[in-house]
Amino acid sequence: MEERIIFAGFGGQGVLTMGLIITYAGMLEGKNVSWTPSYGPEMRGGTANCNVTVSDEEVGSPVVIEATSVVAMNKPSLDKYEPYVIPGGKLFINTSLIDKKPQRKDIEIYEVPANEIASELGNLRVANMVMLGAFVEATKVVKMETVLKALPEVFGKGKEHMMAINEKALEKGAELIRNMVSAK
Repeated sequence: MEERIIFAGFGGQGVLTMGLIITYAGMLEGKNVSWTPSYGPEMRGGTANCNVTVSDEEVGSPVVIEATSVVAMNKPSLDKYEPYVIPGGKLFINTSLIDKKPQRKDIEIYEVPANEIASELGNLRVANMVMLGAFVEATKVVKMETVLKALPEVFGKGKEHMMAINEKALEKGAELIRNMVSAK
């Protein structure tokens, strides 16, 4: 098993955090991992993305060119990274901020209204956790229980008060995917 993932969006949307959580969860499960962040000089509001690889084998390169999954949190990310998804791969789009349909017909597409769900939960800042929950449920790259164990490690001290809302957001994202699958 090897998942090659690109998480992308604007700085401040938590895309680097999504990648770091998956990377840390992969480590906790004894998998080989790599996490390569990239962001514009202005960070918040600028472009941000990260390449993540989770594998049973050694990771050959931290750079993801042929992604098994892409998570696009905004329209520029969809435009740029949709072509990176391999045929049969998965594309996750934040339909709260992306009003455009993907062009590809040879991939699985998951439309997640991450910002709307986060708003319903009362905290727009957990939109990334909604998307991460959807991603984990659809890909099974790591177990959700491992993601929950990784949260305090990634967020560190001082963010304990955010754990409950992050857990709810992860579950809402996962629930969305379960409902999509059962509706098919």
